[in-house]
Amino acid sequence: MLERRYNPITDEWVMISSSRQKRPNLPKDSCPICPGVLELPEEYDLVSFENRFPALKRDAESVENNSEILKKASSQGICEVVVYTKEHNSELSKMPLTQIEKLTSMWADRTLELSKYEFIKYIYIFENKGKEVGATLPHPHGQLYAFPFLPPRIKVKINALKKWYSERKTCSICEIINEEKKLNERIIYENETMIAIVPFYARYPYEVHLYPKRHISSIYEMTGKEKKDFSKALKIITSKYNGLFNMPFPYMMMFFQKPFNLPENMHYFHFHVEFISPMRGPNLIKWIASVESGTWAFINPIEPEKAAEQLRNIEVNIND
Repeated sequence: MLERRYNPITDEWVMISSSRQKRPNLPKDSCPICPGVLELPEEYDLVSFENRFPALKRDAESVENNSEILKKASSQGICEVVVYTKEHNSELSKMPLTQIEKLTSMWADRTLELSKYEFIKYIYIFENKGKEVGATLPHPHGQLYAFPFLPPRIKVKINALKKWYSERKTCSICEIINEEKKLNERIIYENETMIAIVPFYARYPYEVHLYPKRHISSIYEMTGKEKKDFSKALKIITSKYNGLFNMPFPYMMMFFQKPFNLPENMHYFHFHVEFISPMRGPNLIKWIASVESGTWAFINPIEPEKAAEQLRNIEVNIND
């Protein structure tokens, strides 16, 4: 079964995809996204392809509605897998900067290409790294979901950014960048065009946000220089994570950009990346329990300033 179902209590769509039960889960014998396996070529550098177990499908069938309250809709959309490198035992922290730059360009190219489909309203790029956050394949890869609707948290971000802009005629993220640079308490890394911070309002113990200093709304608006600086920031953030407890650090990396194919030009949206992790200490997990899951009201057991200090003080050597 592949369809969307509407929740009128929360005004959100839930994706039903029974095929995802068949996904490979940490296979021991072979990796399905290594070169020469499944439909992948014997040699590739990096590659993007449509997910074999999608939550949304380009040619999804239409569905019939038989109820006014229990509404269903087609799961038309696009889910892609983005394989970062042919090297199985790698990750962002280990990849050469040139490879991450190519990956950044691929993310931008795929976003631009998929945004041309009128039925696509939002393009969400993400990576789940580590079995602690549900990754089912260790080979370095991420995913891209092209939604036919605006997911709930995206609506919240849009409304908040729009409200701030309408009241102050400025971008709230631009103001956050200026304030954080002034205070210099939560910055963990900065280069000419990018800044990475543990946000003042962090929900997770080692949450990190990465912001372009220039106000851009989507990843494909980056200049060549910004792509290089962005790639370096990704490598440094993930390297600092691994150095935090001297272990392969699990995380979720999430890209947020403006919606597409809607009447409003959301110029107030500032492209950004959020990293979150369940880790709160060596071998300690922060479980997302009833309060956070049920209310979106988060409880962070570590002061963001302390987390920023820990991450900032981890030295990272990039030898490319």
